Amino acid sequence: MREAKAGSRQRQRTAQPGADICLDNARPGGSSKIWRHLHWIATPTRPYPQEVSSVIAPPLPSNDAKPVTLGSKVGAYVALTKPRIIELLLISTVPTMVVAQRGLPSLWLMVATVLGGMFSAGGANAINMYVDRDIDALMDRTKNRPLVTGVIEPRSALIFAISLEVIAFFFLWRFVNLLSAVLAVSACLFYVFVYTLWLKRTSRSNIVIGGAAGAVPVLIGWTSVTNDLSWAPILLFAVMFMWTPPHFWALAIKYKDDYSRADVPMLPSVASPESVARQILLYTVAVVGLSLWFGPVARLGWIYMVSASLCGAGFIYFALKVWQTMTAKSAMRLFTFSITYVTLLFGAMAVDQLVGW
Repeated sequence: MREAKAGSRQRQRTAQPGADICLDNARPGGSSKIWRHLHWIATPTRPYPQEVSSVIAPPLPSNDAKPVTLGSKVGAYVALTKPRIIELLLISTVPTMVVAQRGLPSLWLMVATVLGGMFSAGGANAINMYVDRDIDALMDRTKNRPLVTGVIEPRSALIFAISLEVIAFFFLWRFVNLLSAVLAVSACLFYVFVYTLWLKRTSRSNIVIGGAAGAVPVLIGWTSVTNDLSWAPILLFAVMFMWTPPHFWALAIKYKDDYSRADVPMLPSVASPESVARQILLYTVAVVGLSLWFGPVARLGWIYMVSASLCGAGFIYFALKVWQTMTAKSAMRLFTFSITYVTLLFGAMAVDQLVGW
């Protein structure tokens, strides 16, 4: 009897067209989810799972389809790198170099470090889009990304992403130093394997731990000048590490339904608004405290300290507003100011060193 049932289950499994996507469906918890996901992404040409395919519009007939121009293709490859995120990462790199140099580094060193950082971050972001193309199709915020719309084939995107990472490593090694190159590639590996493939779909602490990858550019900026690490860059790394959760959770409050639909346990989609607001406030206070501690450790002057205090007060103010109102509107104000905060904070440290007061 048991053998008959087992044989029946085996025949049903074989007959299901998407059965290979749901391999080992009996494994409990997050490990099963990771196993199935890794099995699905192993082949770039593998079709979307059924729950994803159902929300993607069928392709237009060939006579109605819009031709993909060279310009749109290039734009799609640029979009794969998430240029807005790269811009934010680079805001922290050059001022860190200025602090490490105690003045303005050579123009070529700044250009080389920025280019290498762009290649590395762009490659990591493109791999992230390749891996997450299934859930991107389920979320309103990401449903127009090039791998979802079909402008770029998954295999082409993966080749492009890996190529960027290889270029980044050898470029930084050749024109900056080996330590910076290793840090850049390590950040990519952490972002892809620890955050994207593991934590993002299994843990509410995904962005807390995974945000470490976004804090690495300050280490790259520092080592590009000094070729070593000390307490100052490690403390600055901690500032960016603690800044990432309140920054991203503020955005996730607005799109929490997206994350729920995609079964991604981002904190606002799995915790109460009170808990999320409290976590945002605690992390924001920690960021401000670390930024003030960084001043004397890095031997910065009053320009930085006054700026860090004022910007920190603003950051805490907007975090308190989220805690008081718990609305998407206040969360988006915090999200916007968090970007302004980083820009002003790093700008202040650069001005502090260049002015020399």
